[in-house]
Amino acid sequence: MEITIREQLLELVDKDYQKFSSALIPNINSILGVRLPELRKLAKSIAKGDWRSYLEHPECEYFEEIMLQGMVIGYIKTDIEDILTYIDSFVPKIDNWSVCDSFCVGLKFTKSNMKQVWAFLQSYLSSDKEYEIRFGVVMLLNFYIEEEYIDRVIEQLDNIEHEGYYVKMAVAWAISNCYIKLPEPTMIYLTSNSLDDFTYNKALQKITESFRVDQDNKQIIRSMKRK
Repeated sequence: MEITIREQLLELVDKDYQKFSSALIPNINSILGVRLPELRKLAKSIAKGDWRSYLEHPECEYFEEIMLQGMVIGYIKTDIEDILTYIDSFVPKIDNWSVCDSFCVGLKFTKSNMKQVWAFLQSYLSSDKEYEIRFGVVMLLNFYIEEEYIDRVIEQLDNIEHEGYYVKMAVAWAISNCYIKLPEPTMIYLTSNSLDDFTYNKALQKITESFRVDQDNKQIIRSMKRK
């Protein structure tokens, strides 16, 4: 008899990791405690088989079951319209930063479909739902902080207005990455922007925490903090 996906997950449970993960992801009570490398290995295996049947009838009781679906979408080989349809179906299941960020980093097909994915992300960036916006922002910071897109990325980040903590933190993270990769246009933006004080100061903090920013520039950034 064939072992189910859930049975495979249950065999991979690590109780110590379960305690560790639960402390990092508040308000999620369904964490089994399966390490990410194990989930990725299982996702790759599913993506090589009948992944359509899996994605059309997934189980969603446990945190890892949802995380696994996102990873499988990142590994499947099909046309871009097909992938975007699966992403569209998956995003509403995102209810925490961990699933969001792991999902985004796996969508590497974006690199060869930049224009189409950019257009696809617009509805998420203008959403009123916390994790839909975070999905859009984390996609920008993973794939679009490049010279060709930097002005548009900064404009998108500046236009986001949402009180959700995980939106504000994602925007701050993205802006800090913009500065680290492309400091000149980002510095101009930091001197004149529409960010709320919390997000702005968090972005500065994240810049100063980076090993890729020298001490002189960190000092300048610290002096720009809003009181």
